[in-house]
Amino acid sequence: MAIRTFRPYTPGTRTRVVTDFNEVTSRKPERSLVVSKHRRKGRNNRGVITCRHRGGGHKQLYRIVDFRRNKHGITAKVAAIHYDPHRNARLALLFYSDGEKRYILAPAGIAIGQEVISGSDAPIEVGNALPLSSIPLGSSVHCVELHPGRGGQMVRTAGASAQVVAKEGDYVALKLPSTEVRLVRKECYATLGEVGNSEIRNTSLGKAGRRRWLGRRPQVRGSVMNPCDHPHGGGEGKAPIGRAGPVTPWGKAALGLKTRKKNKPSNRFVLRKRRRVSKRSRGGRDS
Repeated sequence: MAIRTFRPYTPGTRTRVVTDFNEVTSRKPERSLVVSKHRRKGRNNRGVITCRHRGGGHKQLYRIVDFRRNKHGITAKVAAIHYDPHRNARLALLFYSDGEKRYILAPAGIAIGQEVISGSDAPIEVGNALPLSSIPLGSSVHCVELHPGRGGQMVRTAGASAQVVAKEGDYVALKLPSTEVRLVRKECYATLGEVGNSEIRNTSLGKAGRRRWLGRRPQVRGSVMNPCDHPHGGGEGKAPIGRAGPVTPWGKAALGLKTRKKNKPSNRFVLRKRRRVSKRSRGGRDS
């Protein structure tokens, strides 16, 4: 996979960087694995906006992805690589030997015609799903379960992978992409390899219109609002925010405040916390 740049014929193509989609082998999704999706536009069941800057965008069909990989011992052949509008990773369409079709996250390096399988005795190859107890130390995995049988919940974004660093008793220690080291039950399944389409991090939309196509509406800085609309608002000209630090529109501290509960039950499974990203390196914008 590679990325494409464009000559600056227009302001929108000047900074536009996209993936070339060479790895995508089929434009239409599998009809039996798609469902229609109601676009919530950031609203809850009462019609109240609870998530700002959502709405519009192109119509999308949701692809049903198999995160559980519970067809143990049944081989499947990779039939095609598909695009998914709901995630930055690609999907691999599997044709199982019993006739069933399923989508999985396409790992990096997977090829058309390759056979994959899930189970505790599956070979150590990219795309196979095994319990963490059967995966060798130092291996890279993705789509990791947090609870046995619930399906992969961690490490699912494009280019991400976790590393198996230790095994002790009923738990396996994983080093996550955030540098956090966490214990996971050894019965939990994970898929070998890293998620494909890692070049997505080098892309750029190029213009505001492409962001609208994705269903994202414009954001307005709080410092240019009125005092009744945002704590940063008001003042003459380009005035400072008038507070010790930036806050959200509802007055809560932003950019650096830890929001994880101190007594969260899963804290005992975290062996090493993730490294803290400084405000300057994060490049956060005025909320």
